[in-house]
Amino acid sequence: MKDIGPQPTSFDLEAATIANTNYRTVAWSGEYLQLTLMSIPVGDSIGLEKHGGTDQFLRIDQGTGRVTMGPTQDDLNYQEDVSDGSCILVPAGTWHDVLNTGDEPLRLYVIYAPVHHAAGNVHITKADSEADEESGGDEPPEWAFELENTPPDEHAD
Repeated sequence: MKDIGPQPTSFDLEAATIANTNYRTVAWSGEYLQLTLMSIPVGDSIGLEKHGGTDQFLRIDQGTGRVTMGPTQDDLNYQEDVSDGSCILVPAGTWHDVLNTGDEPLRLYVIYAPVHHAAGNVHITKADSEADEESGGDEPPEWAFELENTPPDEHAD
């Protein structure tokens, strides 16, 4: 899987999602939205976070998990079990997390609008992703649309 930027493409998304073993693989970056593939190990989670200016659509293609969302990190008033075929819709500014509660990797894809990660980025582990974010190496490409005055991402401690 190689991110070709805002060029037309097509592929078997379910097969690519299930085959992905990386924590996050940026599969395609357009001007206004982005597709990433994720694999969350058993017992692990995405990590409680909030994206100030990015809506998200997540779809589970393998495994089982639990999604939590809410207006603050201390008020996660939405909780739902999810599994193969489930979708999760996260409005911008909403605290959210997805925990793998099953006995196999949780495989899902995420659509961000607008673009959220560096084009073509591959993070083998969650730690790789966190290190890249801290170093500033996971910024959207220059050609992608960005909202002005977007609040920064936040992560729970």
